[in-house]
Amino acid sequence: MENKIRYNNANKFFREKFGHKIIKVSLDGGFTCPNRDGKLSYSGCIFCSEKGSGDFAGDRALDLEKQFYQSKEKMNKKWKEGKYIAYFQAFTNTYAPLEYLQNLFEKAANLPYVVGIFIATRPDCITEEIASFLARLNEKIYVCIELGFQTSKNETIKLINRCYENIVFENCVKILNKYNLDIIVHTILGLPYETKEDMLNTVKYVSKFNISGIKLQLLHIIEGTPLHKLYIKKPFYVLTLEDYVDIVVSCIEILPPNIIIHRITGDGDKNTLIEPKWSLNKKVVLNSINKELIKRDTFQGKKFI
Repeated sequence: MENKIRYNNANKFFREKFGHKIIKVSLDGGFTCPNRDGKLSYSGCIFCSEKGSGDFAGDRALDLEKQFYQSKEKMNKKWKEGKYIAYFQAFTNTYAPLEYLQNLFEKAANLPYVVGIFIATRPDCITEEIASFLARLNEKIYVCIELGFQTSKNETIKLINRCYENIVFENCVKILNKYNLDIIVHTILGLPYETKEDMLNTVKYVSKFNISGIKLQLLHIIEGTPLHKLYIKKPFYVLTLEDYVDIVVSCIEILPPNIIIHRITGDGDKNTLIEPKWSLNKKVVLNSINKELIKRDTFQGKKFI
């Protein structure tokens, strides 16, 4: 098993589903967030960048087609052939009137070579009406909803200013399940003052629900964020590469075998990343995780109960 992938990764899923190399193109749909515009808060989640964690998204000053073609041109330098996922990542991408969502996502569905739409949002910004529309769109093109969850620990939820309780996530999953929409849950490993046990508890918690995928994202301290200010004022422990590898592998072991792992690290902007600097060498991070999986002779679901 040494040379085989030991976890259910996104590349394998996309190849099997679409029969092509799949390239994600990050597009900015012009959204804001209820955690920023005053509905819930003005400061946002403490880790979120000025661009709403869409630092590699297109320029929101451009229309959708121009954003897509600009990104596609850049991607073509690395990948000459493939199909595309239109990825709406920045801010909260269902936080708008239904008519706006319909126009935006239907336009994205009609972009050339686009075979799917990924929509990152908050669980408190999904309604029956929105889910019903996305289900109809899903009949024409693959639609997947990415829910920002980050942690199940109540103390950390308050600290990071997430501004919704776990029950909101649970109710959102029920709505999306009702409409047979695939769900990816975004989690963060290394949040301030969390232990390894806390992080594993988050993975165990989300694994109880009918979700199709998960993202295991390393915490990035980004310059100018409330998290950065907290780190300066009251420094907290930042995971080392060794810590992170150990935690990720332990998460992989307890995940159900059928869940697709869409991310096991993360890309940070080298110009604004404060810590951890080691994360900028993504190849080393990925190789270290794979080596640890082999060293432990382990794989996804080995310790799933």
